[in-house]
Amino acid sequence: MSSGETIQNFRVFTATWNLGGQCPSGNLDLSEFLQIRNEHDIYVLGFQEIVPLNAGNVLVLEDNEPAAKWLSLVNQSLNGPASDLASRGLKQTASIGGSLSFQKPSYKKIKKTFKKVNGKRLKSCNCSLEMERKAAKDFCFRCQESNLKPDDSSTEEEDDSFSISVDLAKNEMKYSLVACKQMVGIFVCVWMRKELVQYVGHLRVCCTSRGIMGCLGNKGCISVSMSFYKTSFCFICSHLASGEKEGDELRRNLDVIEILKNTQFARICKTSSIPDKILDHDQIIWFGDLNYRISLSYDDAKRLVETENWPALFAKDQLKMEREAGRVFKGWKEGKIYFAPTYKYPLNSDTYYLEGVKVSKNKRRTPAWCDRILWRGSGIQQLSYIRKELKFSDHRPVCANFVVQVEVVFKGQKKESFNFKL
Repeated sequence: MSSGETIQNFRVFTATWNLGGQCPSGNLDLSEFLQIRNEHDIYVLGFQEIVPLNAGNVLVLEDNEPAAKWLSLVNQSLNGPASDLASRGLKQTASIGGSLSFQKPSYKKIKKTFKKVNGKRLKSCNCSLEMERKAAKDFCFRCQESNLKPDDSSTEEEDDSFSISVDLAKNEMKYSLVACKQMVGIFVCVWMRKELVQYVGHLRVCCTSRGIMGCLGNKGCISVSMSFYKTSFCFICSHLASGEKEGDELRRNLDVIEILKNTQFARICKTSSIPDKILDHDQIIWFGDLNYRISLSYDDAKRLVETENWPALFAKDQLKMEREAGRVFKGWKEGKIYFAPTYKYPLNSDTYYLEGVKVSKNKRRTPAWCDRILWRGSGIQQLSYIRKELKFSDHRPVCANFVVQVEVVFKGQKKESFNFKL
């Protein structure tokens, strides 16, 4: 490294959760799920089936209301309840229990609000014109004006009930929303400590559809690319092909191959060193409902589940076997799995099989580790890999904590002192 550069460690929290089309209530507390006591520097959250995957949402117009609710709930956990009610497009209605009830929040307006730091909108690219002129000689890590049309621009009339308090954003918000995007049932959002957002640049989002006929958005992925100081990151939230018939794992392998091939991030400045493909990034985290199942008969798997023989069950995990055979995710890493399968549960249940309830062969599902988190690149270390016991849907959420090494540039500025607790 040249003078004025150093390596700094930052903490990244990543989570994936298939919501099964369930819409949250206002009193759902995500604080324990997000591990807010640890106060990570970056939160990367991915959801699948945020809306039911019906024809209306897939073919006509996706429903953004659940996304707005989840954004508000995440913000309430990260920034505290006081940051949520005053300016987030929500009103607290009088009720006997005094709980928060949602009043049709506007996804676009809420997204715009959370993307403000000190009352200012975030930009995709912060490179000054002078830096762009020097792009051929020097690495440009902060960007200014984006030549892309912002994805959250809206022609909707402003609602009188929606306003942002600059003082609130300046004083009470510890975390700002850096990026968020919905594609039918897939929803991803990236949050970051407010004081770190100024070092984010080249922010781009790309959606890749792999659903019906290989082109609809009921399956596929949302990828977020950004630079943080001089290190490039890519976060991929995916929902791959479903099914537990023999050979379905090959369809999931194909989804991964096509996503890697077809995901192309747009050029938003003249800097030549900004990656435009997933594998070109320095550090990559892939998470979501990958849908890989267990290659055992229903009865054999049930016997292992009932005795909680997870090692024997995991030995037949399709993703494990496909990776070991070199057919998918070659060069990627996954943490050791010590937790029980995350799918499929009856709602509000702790057991995979309900006693006395008969399920037809077409509807019954063998328990499996569908929900996974993988990573690739140097300077990234996983500290934990766990599932959370939230019974909101038929999946359990999966979380991972990472420490990432970032190349920090000071360039003539006074060297900043970072004090992060691990």
